[in-house]
Amino acid sequence: MSLYFLKRLSFFISLIFVIVLVDQVTKSWVVSNFYVNESKPIIDGFFSFTYVRNPGAAFGFLANVSDVIRKPLIFVVPVLACFLLIFFLKQVWKKNLILEIAYSMIFAGAVGNLIDRFTLNYVIDFLDFYYGLYHFPAFNVADASISVAAGLLVLDFIIASIKKRQKQ
Repeated sequence: MSLYFLKRLSFFISLIFVIVLVDQVTKSWVVSNFYVNESKPIIDGFFSFTYVRNPGAAFGFLANVSDVIRKPLIFVVPVLACFLLIFFLKQVWKKNLILEIAYSMIFAGAVGNLIDRFTLNYVIDFLDFYYGLYHFPAFNVADASISVAAGLLVLDFIIASIKKRQKQ
């Protein structure tokens, strides 16, 4: 293996590790400093830390569905997605930096939330944004990583579309 390959690989492993670490440390901090459903405003009328236990998928999706349906979906699908993301990473390796970063961030977010699911049977959410009557569902660092990665996927699609048009 070349030194370049090892440096590149270590960058992506470090990116994944840091995201998972920050996700787990922030969740641990919330559990240690808040009781469930406690909310502390950080920016009045806009942002609070609010300790929420999310038994569902992203942003509470499937939280009220029967365990017979919910549990296989929230445990099996993310594990399968992690294997799929490794496959995707292998496909774009050294070909598309934006996709490499996006897939790594999605993988890290999935792992961060899977750690919660397997150890607690729910995910700890705490980043709580709202304005007036509008209230965005609470989320965590892992969810934020996945969301930023989704933005990178859109960016990559736009760049690819522009390049395709320029070739025509």
